[in-house]
Amino acid sequence: MPNGTYGGVRGKETKVGQKTFVSRPTRLQPKTIAMEYQSGKKYLVYLYLLLGALAAFPPLVTDMYLPALPVMTAEFHTSPSAVQMSLAACIIGLAVGQLFFGPLSDKWGRKPLLKSAIALFILATVASIFSPTIDILNICRFFQGLGGAGGVVLSRSVATDCYSGRELAKTLAIIGAINGIAPVTAPVIGGLFSESIGWKGIFCILLAIGLILYAVSIPFRESHPVSKRYAGTMTSLFTQAGSLLKNGSYMRYVLIFGMSNAVLFGYISSASFILQNDFGLSELMFGVLFGINSMAIGSGSIISLKLRQIANASHIGCAGMLACSMLQLCCYYLGVGFWGYEILVFVMLFSVGMVFTSSTTLAMTEGKAMIGWASAIVGATGFFFGGIVTPLVGIGTIQLSSYCVMAICSIVALQMSYMAYKSSRSAIA
Repeated sequence: MPNGTYGGVRGKETKVGQKTFVSRPTRLQPKTIAMEYQSGKKYLVYLYLLLGALAAFPPLVTDMYLPALPVMTAEFHTSPSAVQMSLAACIIGLAVGQLFFGPLSDKWGRKPLLKSAIALFILATVASIFSPTIDILNICRFFQGLGGAGGVVLSRSVATDCYSGRELAKTLAIIGAINGIAPVTAPVIGGLFSESIGWKGIFCILLAIGLILYAVSIPFRESHPVSKRYAGTMTSLFTQAGSLLKNGSYMRYVLIFGMSNAVLFGYISSASFILQNDFGLSELMFGVLFGINSMAIGSGSIISLKLRQIANASHIGCAGMLACSMLQLCCYYLGVGFWGYEILVFVMLFSVGMVFTSSTTLAMTEGKAMIGWASAIVGATGFFFGGIVTPLVGIGTIQLSSYCVMAICSIVALQMSYMAYKSSRSAIA
């Protein structure tokens, strides 16, 4: 080691007379780490692309094979409900996996957990392709979800490690836009390939994506230094979530994110039935509209950055979701046709995009002391409420039930946003 350097970092030089003394440097602080990441423009672009790909990973895993479900039912000689369990198993894995990989990355670092999660996904995908029965496939799908969860939870954690304030919002806006667009575009991508290559071919595409992500993650620089890692026992690590759950400000933003995610899942699970059965659109036009509507989510995420205060995007987005869902109910009873539905859906998804970015940024800022846990709870809550909403929209008349569900979720989100506003005003006072 060169004289006066410690861990490759040279200490501060002080000259006294003819002698030069070198003091031991302090450990890198988070701001220093952020500056290191920003110092290389090429690496910054790489980091954005990596985080965006990791955010899109789970939706591709859950939704890309959906058009092939009827074929899988016939191939495995089973019932549709048994095949649909493969989707439920994956969603459960995505929720549980975030609660596993998030906190462990606080203790062992982001990079080892990221590579482990992707490796688990690759192995589970290979096993899925060669599954002889639907029961084995469902088990493999659970582990696929576990592996995919590592990507999305660590994408938020890494962003919060490296940035804060407006830069964090910018990074999470990109992640939020991709996270919102991917669920509605993945079935379209799957539909293009399902007839020609079948469900195993789609899983081979997912396998290729996993292998590429593993290779791309190799140059990733550890964003969570040893000095910032959790030093307690494994038992105490998993009990740390209690302090976050008691943090009222953090939990309000988590619930806002969860409710907006429920609105998105309500749209995804009902749109095909409403557009094709009620309005008579073809599968092609349905796919085109899905792609157009997905642009609204990304646009909302980007526009939220233009506001002076990121919290304002949460208030405006929640109000927009509620207004659109209530107007959809009015249009249903008044017999307004397709264009009324489509315009309101586009504005509602734009509002969802605004809420995604603002609520995630504010939640991660509140939980910055335990970034892995904070990201895990945010992600798991989103999948939890999304999983609850999905079967509810099919009760009774699907238009009426989906609009009611989305209205209720929007009311809760707006109430949480109002409580967060009152809390911030009280803190200022």
